[in-house]
Amino acid sequence: MEAKLISVVVPMYREEEVAGECYNRLSNVLKEIKYEYEIIFVDDGSEDRTFEIVSSIAKYDSKVKVIKFSRNFGHQAALTAGVDASCGDAVVTIDADLQDPPELMIEMIKRWEEGFHVVYAKRRKRDGETWFKLITAKCFYKTIRKLSDVKMPVDTGDYRLMDRKVVEVLKDMPETNRYMRGMVSWTGFKQTPVEYDRKERFAGKTKYPLNRMVKLALDGMVSFSSKPLRVAEYLGFFAVIVAIIIFLYAFIYRIVGGKNLVTGWASIMTTVTFLGGVQLITIGILGEYIGRIYDETKERPLYIVEKKINICDKDKEKVR
Repeated sequence: MEAKLISVVVPMYREEEVAGECYNRLSNVLKEIKYEYEIIFVDDGSEDRTFEIVSSIAKYDSKVKVIKFSRNFGHQAALTAGVDASCGDAVVTIDADLQDPPELMIEMIKRWEEGFHVVYAKRRKRDGETWFKLITAKCFYKTIRKLSDVKMPVDTGDYRLMDRKVVEVLKDMPETNRYMRGMVSWTGFKQTPVEYDRKERFAGKTKYPLNRMVKLALDGMVSFSSKPLRVAEYLGFFAVIVAIIIFLYAFIYRIVGGKNLVTGWASIMTTVTFLGGVQLITIGILGEYIGRIYDETKERPLYIVEKKINICDKDKEKVR
């Protein structure tokens, strides 16, 4: 046996219905590998019995570690806390809902042993999701791939294995509005996919409603691309060109003797509304970037830990 450690990070928010089964599935898979392992559950301020369940598991299984936030800080913050506390030579991040099969970790570890630094799970099918979710997800991945300066894989989530080299780079990236998928792609290194069919949730409801999905999409696009700023600039130029064309048309029509040209409220309102819309779009895009600059300058901690279980002194230094 090689003296290596695999860390598995599981962010959890109101997952009392799946917490026990998630532990059973993970531990059964990890017992099959030839390495030592640890499971880090991060309770993202759940109001239900999630923390009670995982903390009771940690009492009889020392391989299980638990971090409890003082309130809900979000999925990306929970992922970050788990990665910060990990000690493994490789770190696997996976959601608790069991849509992503823990059994896929065995194939991920094989690819890691072959020399890859990042092994990410790529979805072939997505069972149990609405047509709206499927269409919006497809549009999002296409959009962010075109906008971003970093080539991000499509149809992937936060289920991936990362080598310790990648983890150390991530820990040196302190931005507040985090998009972990993009951050991992930005690091470079050798990356490869493992394809699988995504299943329905084992139990419970999704913790990513539309507003959170929109926020995550904005973080992904704004954090890894300045192209939206250029889009706003292009809209401004387009509006100016349209205004010039309207002016030239009216001027020439009057010069050649046109008498039926009536300057009415419709044309005025159309022009004013068009230009006003472009201005608001531009201001909104600028606001997204400025808002993120403001968040970064405050330098507040990304998360606050209320309780820790089975976190040793060495691990405590890694958790902010």
